[in-house]
Amino acid sequence: MAGNREFLNRRLHSLLGVIPVGLFLVQHLVINHFATGGEESFNKAAGFMEKLPFRMFLEIFIIFLPLIFHAIYGLYIAFTAKNNVSKYGYFRNWMFYLQRVSGVVTLIFIAWHVWETRVQAALGADVNFQMMENILSNPFMLWFYIIGVISTIFHFSNGLWSFCVSWGITISPRSQLITTYVTIVIFIILSIIGIRAITAFI
Repeated sequence: MAGNREFLNRRLHSLLGVIPVGLFLVQHLVINHFATGGEESFNKAAGFMEKLPFRMFLEIFIIFLPLIFHAIYGLYIAFTAKNNVSKYGYFRNWMFYLQRVSGVVTLIFIAWHVWETRVQAALGADVNFQMMENILSNPFMLWFYIIGVISTIFHFSNGLWSFCVSWGITISPRSQLITTYVTIVIFIILSIIGIRAITAFI
């Protein structure tokens, strides 16, 4: 019974990491990338998201609750999992290890980012171009955001590989190798989008 529950929890953890949390990450990066078009462009895009119908419901049930479960169970996996070189091979074993490390870094980054934006918005602050410009004017925070964004994107991209394997989408070694290349491309593209968005606020 306990084994079945852990199996289902791992499946749910994997699913929520891609849908909806992963999709929200991509959407969030795209919205932030509007900053490359200037202050007005970003504020318009951010304002559109703020005015979405049922925004509070969407944030709680589609973003925060799935994210909290994924984070808490992810910490359990990170601190109980053991690397298995014979099963995963040298490269994949490193990806397995980095997935756990990036998960912890990502959790710290997201918690701080939510505090600086969503919590402050609830206290009356405006989430706009100037807010991010002020945050990133601090060199420490700039590098913190760069590392955090790259870590988050890596965790999502590499997690896609595990998702495809655990859900039986990629079974053969060839399909898993192709998925490795695809997820690397996804990581590179999303990283470019993320870094461009960050530097646009400077």
